[in-house]
Amino acid sequence: MNDMKLVIATRNRQKLNEITAIFQLPQLEIVSAFDYPDLPDVVEDGDTFEENAVKKARVLALATGCWALADDSGLEVDALGGAPGVYSARFAGEEKDDRANNTQLLSKLQDQDNRGARFRCVVALASPSGETRRVEGRCEGTIAESERGDGGFGYDPVFIPEGHTQTFAELEPAEKHAVSHRGKALRAAHEKWGDMLASHPAEWP
Repeated sequence: MNDMKLVIATRNRQKLNEITAIFQLPQLEIVSAFDYPDLPDVVEDGDTFEENAVKKARVLALATGCWALADDSGLEVDALGGAPGVYSARFAGEEKDDRANNTQLLSKLQDQDNRGARFRCVVALASPSGETRRVEGRCEGTIAESERGDGGFGYDPVFIPEGHTQTFAELEPAEKHAVSHRGKALRAAHEKWGDMLASHPAEWP
């Protein structure tokens, strides 16, 4: 039996590497939006992580005729009332600049004693006809006083996961995946949908 394609709805290579490192199944060929260069970018205009993840997965599944996996994630900071939330990638402007986002965050928390925060990630799976399911992962933690570490991406240099003293950017990738929001969501997705996908379904059973 030929491998079944699972399309990952991202053009972020760092995120793609994280997803493929965790979500692996025998006889499942993982490709991504990079393999479909003519696909338009999906506008992430939902009010929640769930809405954005579901939209991306559904659009890619309908466009390619394949099963599609998408995630939407972000940082919620207690002292900022849950911001930046769904606007995490554009916190400092529409150009989606990680360094600018971190600088903006640290500036807003400069005089704050409460540095509690969490990362949330919703992973959605869409069938070739666009029917979707989703799971969620969370990681509680705190915001560091300054950027630390060279690994990861996004807010990784400023986020210290609960039970650790190092930021995500200072942890080894395997250590990060073990506790991260995306790691938890992808493991939940693997547990919930892995056997089903391995059976090469045309649609949800």
